[in-house]
Amino acid sequence: MHILLTNDDGVFAPGLRALRKELLRLGDVTVVAPAMEQSGVGHSITLLEPLVVTQVEDVDGTRLGWKVEGSPADSVKLGICELMSRPPDLIVSGINSGSNAGINVLYSGTVAAAIEGAFFKITSIAVSLELSEHFDFPHAARHASRVIEKILANKPANGSLFNVNLPAHSRGEPRGIRVVPMGLGRYGEGFERRQDPRGRTYYWMTYNPPYHFEGAETDVTSLSEGYITVTPLHFDLTRYDAIPDVRRWKWDDGPSSQ
Repeated sequence: MHILLTNDDGVFAPGLRALRKELLRLGDVTVVAPAMEQSGVGHSITLLEPLVVTQVEDVDGTRLGWKVEGSPADSVKLGICELMSRPPDLIVSGINSGSNAGINVLYSGTVAAAIEGAFFKITSIAVSLELSEHFDFPHAARHASRVIEKILANKPANGSLFNVNLPAHSRGEPRGIRVVPMGLGRYGEGFERRQDPRGRTYYWMTYNPPYHFEGAETDVTSLSEGYITVTPLHFDLTRYDAIPDVRRWKWDDGPSSQ
């Protein structure tokens, strides 16, 4: 098996290194990842600037892969189309420093890289570790590898897409694995208003978890209870249930008069 490993924390991130070590038990691993941290960039791609690509080595001097002066989605595109001798059998993105559960899935560069892989009809898995004062990436990588093995053992269809979140090590050993939908509750967004030394006002985004956990079981609730969460995703945003009704609207009357 040939695995393309990427992330949004940058090619030298400890989460990527820890996961690579575990994935090498499953097959050959090629790293193609952003040169710098790209958290929160979503599914952006680079159109107006050249994409500079440089080979990088591991700490022992062996070839690690490539760093890309671009986004996670750029990295996957380049890996598949230009840098690898053949398309990979599996794409893994992570381990991200901080969970990508709930509506954070829509902002996540980690998940976007996996979505890009699914575009190419390659099974793709995003992996993230819950925010904690101390990240234990080797411990998380061992759990992530076992989850990935379980997914592959069930032979998902080509292009299948999964989002995996791991609870922080401070919660103790995971209580198990739950297959759950992504939460849709709004996070406690806010901004802290500040002034720089020149008197200019600027804002720093604050972060708070969702205010309410009641209701259906989701990746957010299960992660907070210490479970590993697995969420099958798809990137087709079409509201198929709404198409028949919208088709009945009067579309041929021309522009309305003022």
